[in-house]
Amino acid sequence: MKRWDLIVIGTGLAGLTAARTAVEMGAKVLVIGRGMGSLTLFGNTIDVLGETPPAADMEAGMAGWIAAHPDHPYARTGWLGISEALNAFRDLFPPPYTFDSVGGGNSLVPTGAGTLRPTYLLPITMTAGAGMSAADTLIVGLKGFKDFQGDTVSLHLQCRGVNLSLPRYGLEGLTALALARLMDEEPFRESLGEAIRRQTAGEKRIGLPAVLGLKAPADVLKTLETITRTKVFEIPILPPSIPGTRIFHRFRQFLIANGATFLLGNPVTGADVKDGRCEGITLQNPPLLTSYRAERYILATGRFLGGGLQADMERIAEPLFHLPVLQPESRGKWFRERFFQPEAHPIHRAGIVTDADLRPVDAGGRVILKNLRVAGSILAHHQTIEEHSHEGIDIATGYLAARRALAS
Repeated sequence: MKRWDLIVIGTGLAGLTAARTAVEMGAKVLVIGRGMGSLTLFGNTIDVLGETPPAADMEAGMAGWIAAHPDHPYARTGWLGISEALNAFRDLFPPPYTFDSVGGGNSLVPTGAGTLRPTYLLPITMTAGAGMSAADTLIVGLKGFKDFQGDTVSLHLQCRGVNLSLPRYGLEGLTALALARLMDEEPFRESLGEAIRRQTAGEKRIGLPAVLGLKAPADVLKTLETITRTKVFEIPILPPSIPGTRIFHRFRQFLIANGATFLLGNPVTGADVKDGRCEGITLQNPPLLTSYRAERYILATGRFLGGGLQADMERIAEPLFHLPVLQPESRGKWFRERFFQPEAHPIHRAGIVTDADLRPVDAGGRVILKNLRVAGSILAHHQTIEEHSHEGIDIATGYLAARRALAS
């Protein structure tokens, strides 16, 4: 039986970051996931902390915030660790398709709901949307493409909006993935650019649904900007996320090229635990159950959506290693009285508690499994939705988990 240096369970951004970090440290890595992870559903930009004001100094803002939240996952890494992990992430995306901050801090970018949201790192295809103004922006929708309502977006952003029809290409009913593949074809994007140019009325920026290609989005962007003589930017749309799919494919490409192995599509159903260590895991591949063994393991299965946490009528549980889950004392206290309100629901802080090395601990602070690290949103003491911190937590803790695991 082949034995690995590290097995990463989970194919979200935390698991992929951990795997990539370990591979670069020379480890033999196995990555296991039920599918392509939440990146392909919701990934667009890299949020670190929305509470830091736009254009503020991120280091100073984060240092103060971490000091006020000593139990938060960011307290395990500090700003230095977060910054190092983010730089490693950016290195994976060299020019022309880069991820950058605008102005050195958070920037406000438009969403598919016609609102503005704070984020830290933007792909090059979205940077022109940072700091957009209603007067100089045209929002472009595509007739027949139902995942982006250009009229609604332009109405809420108070911009001018148009819906284009390209009869030659038959856009009616196309999915985001199919449209992104069309964008990769030069004749299509040239036709789209010409159609947009004919609709402009002095605008300097053009907002489009986030489908500017899978293979070479920077080339699509350049073609459209050259033809329209404007700055073009993507606006996130309903799942699936094309920008998130680009991130996933880039990680997977790098990992496979550097010797990592992927097993996707089958769930991990059990763990062999002895004397405070994980000795192996079992993967279900009907009708077979296959065991895989490693010296170290990283659990990065996410929360409820990824199956990392499961809830019944009474309690929240971690189903694989049966780790204790920090949670409200009763189901009646999972949610506040009103669903929409400024304060986060207590259930959002549920998760696994760890020591400084991201090893899971019990209520008394004792390490449960010495060769297991926990990374990503399954960790306790954060509220990623309200904080706008999801990707930052995934990247920072995935990076730290791999480094600490391989250092032990």
